[in-house]
Amino acid sequence: MRARTALVGTTALLLSAALAAPAVAAGPAPARHEHTREAVEAAVTAGVPGATATVRDTHGSWSAAAGVGDTRTGKPRSAADRYRVASITKTFVATVLLQLEAEGRLSLDDSVERWLPGVVRGHGHDGRGITLRQLLNHTSGVHDYLADPDFRRAYFTPEGFLRHRYDTLTPQELVDFALRHEPDFAPGTSWRYSNTNYVLAGMVIEKATGRSYATEISRRIIGPLRLEATSVPGTRVTLPRPSGRAYSTFKVPGGRVYDVTALNPSLASSSGEMISNSADLSRFYGALLGGRLLPARQLKEMKTTVATGIAPGVRYGLGLMDTRLSCGVHVWGHNGGIHGSASDAATTADGRHSLAVNFNGDWAGDTQEVVEAEFC
Repeated sequence: MRARTALVGTTALLLSAALAAPAVAAGPAPARHEHTREAVEAAVTAGVPGATATVRDTHGSWSAAAGVGDTRTGKPRSAADRYRVASITKTFVATVLLQLEAEGRLSLDDSVERWLPGVVRGHGHDGRGITLRQLLNHTSGVHDYLADPDFRRAYFTPEGFLRHRYDTLTPQELVDFALRHEPDFAPGTSWRYSNTNYVLAGMVIEKATGRSYATEISRRIIGPLRLEATSVPGTRVTLPRPSGRAYSTFKVPGGRVYDVTALNPSLASSSGEMISNSADLSRFYGALLGGRLLPARQLKEMKTTVATGIAPGVRYGLGLMDTRLSCGVHVWGHNGGIHGSASDAATTADGRHSLAVNFNGDWAGDTQEVVEAEFC
């Protein structure tokens, strides 16, 4: 539920390095991954409770983990841990919509109004002037429901979260939070990351197929790629095993640490509710960029980017970010942040070299540093 610059939502208490378990890996670390291992360990030294990463390349698969998955028991973080991937969900959603376009069931130039009549109306919003493409590349101008003050008080403060963590929210309710506010800009005239865009995209998938976006992701992506650790949990509040815990202090420096593992992910819906692990994510992005999930025309559309203003080296396609690293290498992927979980996934343009990384605390470290270490 975040863009490259910052986590949306929560933070967690800096934990003593004494809590950190040593890094472990699947076999000896090849020299080509040594800097990646060091970056994973450095995140724990910086205060992240635990980190896990998996790389897939032409030499096979390599994983590393450091720190703890449970600060109470001291259980080490595992390379097999499942975790909430947040906005990485957006790439899955965009892939389904592009598959539907390839099948002739919709066009990305269709208006939102065509598929969701009357849904995007109010305070200057008008779905008649917004296309599905503009939802996917965040040029719609639709306000981000996560920015609504009432929503933030209810779900992104300690008091609100503890009271509302098990609430079930419908996609329409999330959209309604956004429509309390004016659009950020006229459609197509600028760029701003808005989670509402992907809530609407999930609603369009359901309208176009007669099945939920979760069902479509499962039958079109999770099943064919055999992503056994990946799921769309709906309203399930727990993480499937194996998994660690997730920790936050809700952006209060030095504040009390909260275990935020259990929550109802309907607060993210199709903008960020999915669960996976690093091996599955690296497999998914490798398959996507390698052309196994989309025809060439749709993959080209997905990789057609717009400037974001996040940073000079970051552009946004359709649920896919193009990031120019410090060494000049371009990687494609997405990142995500939700209560107690920070993730990043990146792959080369041919899909042959992929990385996914997760931190189980969202207040320290930078997943981008692990990406830089692997590809640079």
